[in-house]
Amino acid sequence: MNFLITSVSRKVTLIENVKDVAKRLGSSVIYGGDLNEKCIGRYFVDEFWWMPPLDDLAVSDFISYCQQNQISFVIPTRDKELLYFAKNLSLLEENGIFVMVSGLSALNHTSDKLKFYQYLKDRDYSAIETSLNLKTVSGNYFVVKERFGSGSKRLYLKVKEEEAIKVARHLDAAIYQPYIEGIEFSIDVYVDQVGKSKGAVVRERVLVVNGESQITRTARLPELEKLAMELAEVLDLRGHVMFQAIVDETGTPHIIECNPRFGGASTLSVAAGLDSFYWFFLESTGKSLEDIPFTRSEKELTQVRYAKDLIF
Repeated sequence: MNFLITSVSRKVTLIENVKDVAKRLGSSVIYGGDLNEKCIGRYFVDEFWWMPPLDDLAVSDFISYCQQNQISFVIPTRDKELLYFAKNLSLLEENGIFVMVSGLSALNHTSDKLKFYQYLKDRDYSAIETSLNLKTVSGNYFVVKERFGSGSKRLYLKVKEEEAIKVARHLDAAIYQPYIEGIEFSIDVYVDQVGKSKGAVVRERVLVVNGESQITRTARLPELEKLAMELAEVLDLRGHVMFQAIVDETGTPHIIECNPRFGGASTLSVAAGLDSFYWFFLESTGKSLEDIPFTRSEKELTQVRYAKDLIF
């Protein structure tokens, strides 16, 4: 009953979180896979798999690798992997391989930011206005980003109309949103296998570099927690998911997007009590989470991400 973390890259803290769960379970081995043979993460897992691109990897070959190495639990960490696993979820489970991923229908709503906005708008949730046409977006400043994939890639913040039109030409599928002044938050949620949100932790993104939180701290905002848990259920998500939102000066939240996977700074939410990897293991082995409490840290926590040397 070993774990496989895909696209380990340099996600050392995530690997350490999974190792902590493995210790609680006994003698599980942590496998790490990545396209890059020289990635940093390979030095922190027990066994490294130099993976081929998933587009070139038949699901039968993936299953064979997992069975040969007694891998029962798979944790994808990259947006582009999610659809691969969702498409093959039933087949994988039939072969005793459980993946922390949402269903295909749910992923189709979260991977497309325009569809995500329209889905929430139709249900009267305060998602941030999103359009293919800049002329229909209100405001003096705008955000321009890719319609598909991670919002941190090729993102242009607080640009005027002329510049927005210019930078959009360099994107594959540009969308436009109004730029809203406010405090930016990430909300981590765990959704159990029956579609019920187990708990949520709100994190203020204090310092963001290249789309990733370098300094983040937990915050008690019950209304935002409740909103994210409700949205996770409405979207029919599963496992660990993360929402991003901006709360403006009036206190109104604007939901920006949803990343239906474990995020780069989500390890802070684990430290605050959102025991996602352990809950995923329990559910994968047929156990219910109904009688297992979500115990939120009483103190607020701050996480600072920094480079560290490993000498061996």
